[in-house]
Amino acid sequence: MANHKSSLKRIRQEQKRRLHNRYYGKAMRSAVRKLRATTDKAEAEKQYPVVQKMLDKLAKTKLIHKNKASNLKSKLAHYIQKLG
Repeated sequence: MANHKSSLKRIRQEQKRRLHNRYYGKAMRSAVRKLRATTDKAEAEKQYPVVQKMLDKLAKTKLIHKNKASNLKSKLAHYIQKLG
């Protein structure tokens, strides 16, 4: 167990941040999975901006790497283009 007040506070903050990051990471993965499961092009085009915005936000807060966000957006755009 921690001996300092600052250590205890740090533990609380890390736990809170970890739960926050896990939630948004899981939401992002679920959104990407849902978009990839879509076979209707119109529905996929409607979902894409939402997923794109989510990826950009997570990259900005460094929850995922900016290149990972770019790669995912590119692959999803290619998938939607191929649906037609």
